[in-house]
Amino acid sequence: MNPFDMGGMGGMLQGLQQRALEMRQKAAETKVEGTAGGLVSVTMTCDHKVVDVTIAEEALADHDQLEDLLQVAMQDALGKVSEEMAANMRALTGGLPIPPGLIPGM
Repeated sequence: MNPFDMGGMGGMLQGLQQRALEMRQKAAETKVEGTAGGLVSVTMTCDHKVVDVTIAEEALADHDQLEDLLQVAMQDALGKVSEEMAANMRALTGGLPIPPGLIPGM
């Protein structure tokens, strides 16, 4: 396909939209785990749903520390989600700089 042939852009965008849908489905199934201090872990899917939280018994003794550990574990998990989604987006677009909003749902 000639990249300058505007008549073929619709088909290309439709293909990207289908792959984007597949990517969203994969995100809902892909799990990452964020941890903090070996005492707290948060497991979430790459569509940002928390599916599990594990707290070690010794973390329960200090309320303030537990709050901090939960925050760190959540941030760790969210960072891993971002990394996973960025890698998936690069694979989807083949490294092309696609403007945000061009592919619905992305």
